[in-house]
Amino acid sequence: MTGNTLTGIPVSAGISIGQAYLLGEDHYCLIPMQNISKDLVEQEAERLKQAFEKALEELKRIRETIPVEQSEHVAILDVHIMILNDPKLLSTTQRYIHEMHLNAEWALEKGVTEIEKRFEVIDDDYFRERAQELRLLTRRVKNQLIGSPESIKPITSRVILLANNLTPADTAELDASKIMAFATVQGAKTSHVAILARTLEIPAVAGVEGLLTAVQDGDIIIIDGLKGHVVVSPDDDELTQYSDLKYHFEHYRKEVMRHRDLPAVTTDGHKIELFANIELFEEVSAVFDYAGDGVGLYRTEYSYLNRSDLPSEEELFEEYRDLASILAPRSLIIRTLDAGGDKIGQGFEHLEEENPALGLRAVRFCLRYKDIFKTQLRAILRAAQLENVSLMFPMISGTSELREIKKILEETKTELREQSIPFGENMAVGIMMELPSAVMIADILAKEVDFFAIGTNDLIQYSLGIDRTNKYVAHLYQPLHPALIRSLKFIVDAGHANGITVSMCGEMASDPYCLPVLVGMQVDSLSLNPQSIPAIKKILRNLSLHECSNLMERILESDSVSKNNQLIRDNIFKKFPDELMFYSSMLEREEE
Repeated sequence: MTGNTLTGIPVSAGISIGQAYLLGEDHYCLIPMQNISKDLVEQEAERLKQAFEKALEELKRIRETIPVEQSEHVAILDVHIMILNDPKLLSTTQRYIHEMHLNAEWALEKGVTEIEKRFEVIDDDYFRERAQELRLLTRRVKNQLIGSPESIKPITSRVILLANNLTPADTAELDASKIMAFATVQGAKTSHVAILARTLEIPAVAGVEGLLTAVQDGDIIIIDGLKGHVVVSPDDDELTQYSDLKYHFEHYRKEVMRHRDLPAVTTDGHKIELFANIELFEEVSAVFDYAGDGVGLYRTEYSYLNRSDLPSEEELFEEYRDLASILAPRSLIIRTLDAGGDKIGQGFEHLEEENPALGLRAVRFCLRYKDIFKTQLRAILRAAQLENVSLMFPMISGTSELREIKKILEETKTELREQSIPFGENMAVGIMMELPSAVMIADILAKEVDFFAIGTNDLIQYSLGIDRTNKYVAHLYQPLHPALIRSLKFIVDAGHANGITVSMCGEMASDPYCLPVLVGMQVDSLSLNPQSIPAIKKILRNLSLHECSNLMERILESDSVSKNNQLIRDNIFKKFPDELMFYSSMLEREEE
């Protein structure tokens, strides 16, 4: 009998076959809502405060047990400790005790739900994942309130770990050497469980509905981190099929890693640089591990998120300087803050925005709060003394916005000169091309900056009107849509005509299926998650610019996604049987 196959989101490549180990949800017990008397309010608020303090102590204790080599765990735990330590979180939950006279457990539930809603309306995977992490963190507080501190039963053999969700603290309490793979109900490609799985180089699938009810402890299951499948109780044919696929994939990955240090040059001598996207300082080690040419996108939001104060100029300068020093002579492109006031510290008015993703965020926020913007600019300029630092502005919509930002940058330089503070006078300045309005005037914007970086994640969503996280329309998210291909070609041509380089730093950059198209339009560099660099490099080294250019011309003449898919299948990917095997889900795209 064929096994039951559940579908989720592939977040870490690979195949794993083994016994299921369910991380129990016993600590989720139903606490009744209670109204407390007025004279017990302060006592209940103090009980909640003590629960926060005990949960913090628990996280700090776990942090101390993490080995030095697992720096990614430490970095994420530091952020989680900072979140629980944020007075805003405690005060929001205590308010329900003071104003509604609720018991501490329900005040915590109400407060966390209120904060979650602020995150979840944002059309961005990154911030929505932070909402899920907040829920996981406050679970520890709730367990302290009910007198049931978390404990995880020891793992005695190698298993596949299944859970509703996982935090670094959860995984730190487990023996990582015994975890073969992950599967979770919550999470996506940007969640920390995905980052941890990729760091540990084990298969993982997230967002699997019905996972914990379909699987029992000890069941034999298969985790397919290539297509996002979880096969429960597979039959003999499925076991044979996946065992073969596992063997071939592991052989393929070893071959890819063996040649990771070779240059990314096509068969006819065309070089494309491959950079890494990172968001944590500790991820810089992955740039070296996977032979990246540098960092093409350093997301700076982490230094601002969920803290009661704003980072100082000195704090930011030291972070950027240290990162640039480690990478030198490899390049580092720092993206300025891409968030709104509800995510960075305190002291900002609460704005009622129906669609914050298209509201006061990124450069719009920076133009409103110029002091915060200048603090970051000063830190980046000072770090640019190392000469491998470049600056990049996100979400540019037109020339007026860009010129206003550049004016502030020049004002900041003048202030540094007047204060005799050394900085990088000749630091390159670029912009993210991620809004359709910017695409339409790419030839004008190219005269104003030193480089373009195409952010395909947002550009595709805004161009096609698709929320790629919405399961009802995600199938319409088509990187090879003729309109998008023409937009990308226009950006590249406009950049080159004005003597500037054009890179790509969205998920499309790590999509093997799209790679021949990007080579054909002569994108100068790609910036992707570090783990994808070796595989993309392998494909690049077996492509020719001539062949890809001819393919590009034919795709520009195409009028549908399905024709573009067929052109790539027929002309390029027949040369790469391994990629066809391991990325076959990409071939299932259909025109809608």
